[in-house]
Amino acid sequence: MAINTSPNAAGFYAEENKDNVYETVLGEIKYLELPLGITLGSVYDDQPNAHQKFMEKLDGCIRNHDKEIEKMCNFHHQGFVDAITELLKVRADAEKLKVQVTDTNRRLQDAGREVIAETEEIIHCRLQQRNITTVVEKLQLCLPVLEMYSKLKEQMNVKRYYSALKTMEQLENFYFPRVSQYRFCQIMIENLPKLREEIKEISMSDLKDFLESIRKHSDKIGETAMKQAQQQKTFNTGLQKQNNFRYGKSPYINNDGIPEPRNKIVSKQNLEEEEEEHEDEVLTAHDLVDFSPVYRCLHIYSVLGDAETFENYYRKQRRKQARLVLQPQSNMHETVEGYRRYFSQIVGFFVVEDHILHVTQGLITRAYTDELWNMALSKIIAVLRTHSSYCTDPDLVLELKNLIVVFADTLQGYGFPVNRLFDLLFEIRDQYNETLLKKWAVLFRDIFEADNCSPIPVSNEEEYKIVISKFPFQDPELDKGFPKKLPMSQSVPQIYIQVKEFIYASLKFSESLHRSSTEIDDMLRKSTNLLLTRTLSSCLQNLIKKPHIGLTELVQIIINTTHLEQACKYLEDFITNITNISQETLHTARLYGLSTFKDARHAAEGEIYTKLNQKIDEFIQLADYDWTMSEPDGRASGYLMDLINFLRSTFQVFTHLPNNNNDHAAMSGKVAQTACMSACQHLSTSLMQMLLDNDLKQISMGAIQQFNLDVIQCELFASSEPVPGFHGETLQLAFIDLRQLLDLFMVWDWSTYLADYGQPSSKYLRVNPTTALALLEKVHRGMKDVKKNNIFAQFRKNDRDKQKLIETVVRQLRGLVNGMSQHS
Repeated sequence: MAINTSPNAAGFYAEENKDNVYETVLGEIKYLELPLGITLGSVYDDQPNAHQKFMEKLDGCIRNHDKEIEKMCNFHHQGFVDAITELLKVRADAEKLKVQVTDTNRRLQDAGREVIAETEEIIHCRLQQRNITTVVEKLQLCLPVLEMYSKLKEQMNVKRYYSALKTMEQLENFYFPRVSQYRFCQIMIENLPKLREEIKEISMSDLKDFLESIRKHSDKIGETAMKQAQQQKTFNTGLQKQNNFRYGKSPYINNDGIPEPRNKIVSKQNLEEEEEEHEDEVLTAHDLVDFSPVYRCLHIYSVLGDAETFENYYRKQRRKQARLVLQPQSNMHETVEGYRRYFSQIVGFFVVEDHILHVTQGLITRAYTDELWNMALSKIIAVLRTHSSYCTDPDLVLELKNLIVVFADTLQGYGFPVNRLFDLLFEIRDQYNETLLKKWAVLFRDIFEADNCSPIPVSNEEEYKIVISKFPFQDPELDKGFPKKLPMSQSVPQIYIQVKEFIYASLKFSESLHRSSTEIDDMLRKSTNLLLTRTLSSCLQNLIKKPHIGLTELVQIIINTTHLEQACKYLEDFITNITNISQETLHTARLYGLSTFKDARHAAEGEIYTKLNQKIDEFIQLADYDWTMSEPDGRASGYLMDLINFLRSTFQVFTHLPNNNNDHAAMSGKVAQTACMSACQHLSTSLMQMLLDNDLKQISMGAIQQFNLDVIQCELFASSEPVPGFHGETLQLAFIDLRQLLDLFMVWDWSTYLADYGQPSSKYLRVNPTTALALLEKVHRGMKDVKKNNIFAQFRKNDRDKQKLIETVVRQLRGLVNGMSQHS
């Protein structure tokens, strides 16, 4: 570093304190980090007066330098003056040069101003071009995003939500990462979750509309499905008949072994036409209902990763709908339409579920549909059990059975197990048979009410053929010509026809039950047995027990039941021809008609006996004996003669009983003989009771004699053989008790009675001591009363002896009675 030695510097240093100058210079020297600084420092540090000495030396040095500078300036002064003079000369030229340079600069500036403007314009254009290029590049990057987002909006507007979700995935995975730095992209990204929620809500709304739609259209879907199943079954049945005919089998037997009318045979041409018509009209659930909402909703929720929520919601809603569908109307049992609507809704429901099962993956499973079907099946069976029990019309029950068969066949075609429904049909079959029995009970009652209980008149052979076309009857006296009367009444062929109609009606229920001919034969025979043993038997019993029915009608009933009993074998053949099951088959049931008609005939016979006895009782009530008469009238009582005349005319009715063969003759003889014997026995008993009546306290011998005249008339009636077939005095034995009792009193043969009592050869074997005692006491009282009225009779020796005899006999009879009581 050069040291300033100018005079100004020397004065400065002279004015300032030397110590400060020295410190300053020393500091500068130290900061220079030169060897000189170190030397000066050492000088100052080592010598106490170094500062003074150094300053003195320094001042001297400065003065020397000033002198040299002055010399130098003096030496160069002239040259300096000359240079100034030269400069002054150049000044004028410099001014000119300056003017020229300024002018040149101005012209240059003027010329460069346009260049600058053009250059700036070029620069601006270059900037614009670069910006445009940049914008184009960015737009090319953003345009696909905007286009995809616009496409997304359009898909949302046209409700293509599944495609919209796919577009969202493309935007998020491929397009948005390219333009994520832009604000509009952030707005789009923020808007996508809202769009997804909107799609979910709209899809769920569409699903709800779909569920409501299929709920409303379930009955139509089910009706169509059931109609198709029925058409298919009809076609298959017709084809089976054609094959049977082709291979030599009877075309009149259906798959269940049940004969069908000839007008139901389907020709090949008809089958082809039916098949073409069937193919043209085949509709599926997809044809009737738009399933796109459920597909769309399933796909949408699957894409959104929320398929489980959708599945749970769908199944829950369908379960609710199933419960509603399975709930029947309270009056469903009143019409077949109620049942048809109920079945159609259920079939429609499960047809939809089956369609959903096969066209979607995972929405519902076979296990789910099986569980739902089992639940529904239990409810259906319970509902049908309840409502079918209300049905009283067999036609309605039959239509219900046909609906259940179609219902079961339809759902079986969709893979649902229906065995329990066919089991239910066997329960309903019993209900159907019950309604048939009730219906036929009314028919039988109407037939019996309308029957005049008289033989069928036949004027000519045509009328005879009409009768035998309805009822299997062979007249052995046909060669005797017409007119004639057949033994049975009009009710017999009508009953026979109705029994056959019942068999047909019962057979109808067996159709389409997929049962063998043996089972059908067994069902027919059991139901027919119920008809005969319960319904027809009850109607016959009620007819027989009617109060107004007469003996003639009862006789005709016996004739009718005989012919109906003989016709049972033809009913057996009728069922055999229907089912093709021989009666010799091991497990084939037999008809119980024989016992039914025998029971009815026995009841009619019993009613004949009862009515005869009632009539006898009516005549007996007309008896008006004077039990105190002294002498008889000399002739039988009027009521008894009227009674005997009535019995004679009554027994003539039995000549109308069937006797055109040995069985009929034996039966007619037995009934007539039993009726006659019963009437005589009842008459004898009634007369005996009249004598022994407790209210009758006394009897005169004249009354005994009059009573004897009446019994004689009864014995004459019995001996006159009112009904042929009695051997010897069989009928007269009905009055033997009365005869022996009256003979005992008429002859007054007490000694013989008492002596022979208990002996098999006793003349009065049939006279019971109790009976004899009761009547004797009445006679005894009668005699005492006569004595009271006739004072002279008391003095007659014979009368007194007779009184004593009576008293003696009474004591002996009482002894016999007491002995009998002790032995008993």
